[in-house]
Amino acid sequence: MQLIGMLDSPYVRRVAISLQLLGLRFEHRSVSVFSTFAQFQQINPVVKAPSLVCDDGEVLMDSTLILEYAEALAAPRKSLMPIHLSERQHALRVIGLALAACEKSVQIIYERNLRPAEKLHEPWVARVTGQLLAAYGALEAELDHKPLAIDSGTIGQAGVSTAVAWHFTQMTLPEIVSAAGYPNLCALSSHAELLPEFRAAPHGDSTYPQAG
Repeated sequence: MQLIGMLDSPYVRRVAISLQLLGLRFEHRSVSVFSTFAQFQQINPVVKAPSLVCDDGEVLMDSTLILEYAEALAAPRKSLMPIHLSERQHALRVIGLALAACEKSVQIIYERNLRPAEKLHEPWVARVTGQLLAAYGALEAELDHKPLAIDSGTIGQAGVSTAVAWHFTQMTLPEIVSAAGYPNLCALSSHAELLPEFRAAPHGDSTYPQAG
């Protein structure tokens, strides 16, 4: 399998980390949807990161759908999702909040970096910022109520997605989401970033070397 996309994307990074935790081998190609658009287009005409080129050449996209496929590949040996319905329901709640935080962070970044300053729509930015803060406020409360496992043997998709989302926002929008107000998220992220699966796929433009 080939994972296409750059690790400065939280969606690409959550897939890279999850594939490792699931014990699935893959090659990572750090191709940008911006600077290497034409190259990405040759792989996936939709140019959506992450894209996963399966062993038979079929291309999947969207991190959640890719991870659903990865879970099927790893089953029944390994899963990052709880088996029991109530626990899975809670995990899906946390993952949804983490993905919402990713989405709103990306929207703010695009608004800042891709739109001319004179055309910034401040009411839209304020609305998205409110949604971002609401997502992280809810995640902080969830962690206070029910902490997530955070070692390589027990971390689940809720932990992976939350840690990746928080680290991404802190790397890109720390002035909007102040770390001081989210001690639980800070502690989760600090522990997660020390795990070998996170260290092998750091946020940035590097390439994951080789699946183990």
